[in-house]
Amino acid sequence: MFERYVRAGAVTRDAAALAELFTVDGVIEAPLVPAGHTYPRRLEGREEIREAMAAHYRRPVRADRTLNVAGTRYALHTTVDPDVFVAEIDTAFDGGAGPTTMSLVQIFRLRDGKIALLRDYFAPEEVE
Repeated sequence: MFERYVRAGAVTRDAAALAELFTVDGVIEAPLVPAGHTYPRRLEGREEIREAMAAHYRRPVRADRTLNVAGTRYALHTTVDPDVFVAEIDTAFDGGAGPTTMSLVQIFRLRDGKIALLRDYFAPEEVE
C-alpha cells in the first residue's frame, strides 16, 4: 500500500490513482500545515482528495530541486493494530545548491485494504 501511495502521489502525481487508494470516506490530515497555506490541511472523502490533489499537482513544482527517488529512504513500522503502520521518510532532492533531504512521518490507518486515514507530518514550508 505504501509503495502504491508513493508512486501515485510523489512519482506520477496522479490524483485519480491516489484517491482510489482511499476509502470513500477516507481522510488526509496534515496537522502541521497552517491555515491558509496552499497545501490543504484536511481533506475528507475520496472525491475531495481527488479534486484537491489534482489542483495541487497542477501547481508548478519547485524549479530549484527535483525528486531523487533512488536517494530517498524510508522505514515502515508496524503497530499492534494490523491496520495501522507508520512510515518514516527521508525524501531526497537534487538541486543547484546540492542534494537536500526533507524528513517526514506518515501514519496510515487502513480499512478493507484501503487508506481510511492518513496523517502526514512534514515541514509545510517545504511544500508550495
